[in-house]
Amino acid sequence: MRFGLFGTGPWARRIHGPALAAHPEAELVGVWGRRPEAAAELAAGLATRPYPDADALFADCDAVAIALPPDIQAPLAVRAARAGRHLLLDKPLGTTPAAAREVADAVAAAQVASVVFFTLRFTAVSSAWIERQAAAGGWLAGRAVWLSSVFGGAESPYAASAWRREKGALWDVGPHALSVLLPVLGDITGPDDGLRALAGPGDTVHLLLRHTSGAGSTVSVSHTMPPAASTVAAELHGVEGISTLPAREDNEVLPAYGRAVDALLATVETGEPHPCDVRFAARVTEILAAAEAALGR
Repeated sequence: MRFGLFGTGPWARRIHGPALAAHPEAELVGVWGRRPEAAAELAAGLATRPYPDADALFADCDAVAIALPPDIQAPLAVRAARAGRHLLLDKPLGTTPAAAREVADAVAAAQVASVVFFTLRFTAVSSAWIERQAAAGGWLAGRAVWLSSVFGGAESPYAASAWRREKGALWDVGPHALSVLLPVLGDITGPDDGLRALAGPGDTVHLLLRHTSGAGSTVSVSHTMPPAASTVAAELHGVEGISTLPAREDNEVLPAYGRAVDALLATVETGEPHPCDVRFAARVTEILAAAEAALGR
């Protein structure tokens, strides 16, 4: 499948580009970016060509991989879907429910495939754990924590990200936490009675969720923790006892993106939607927007 890469930031350079270039069933035909000089530099490093125009790259590819801020990703994904291109997107899908729904509607109308890269759903160990817990059932309570030091003193390539500074950890790593809890405990029952939000220091946010299964869960996310306080964790409590998400390794992200490419290829071949498609991503955006509104109240 011929892929066009849209974006030239750290995520595109470190993950999307190398994974697409190395995938045996993908051909990286070109790179488009908002800064032509950055697109040219990245394309050269990936042994492909830069495109000065997004529509020209749409015309030359079968699928798009987007590594851009969500408010740029969403309208670009709509254009790609309407051009008949399959979508390999990043989370969050958008930062408003309307923008996310527009992507989902465009995908449905064009009947193209979509996969959204929720990292923990494509990392081998964590995705297997999530599937096992969903199959086991009987869970009464859950907890997901993603506390990072992107803005808390660590040296991070994402510290210069303007959209992350504006939207905070709720929108950047909140999707990861929800992607662990929702498949196991079910959707939340609604923003009015199924969600509470509390702001903490910096951009720290705590959520209390009620799920359709009857279980309750908590989510804590932050990008302003000191490096020594950073952690990624999740656990479930229920009739099976206590189950804890296995620890992840930093080197798992690149192969995880390769599995996301596999998932898109499988969806194209079989027509079966992937659990992490744009519909799931749009629901995550709705929950995050409801949490943001609850913080405002």
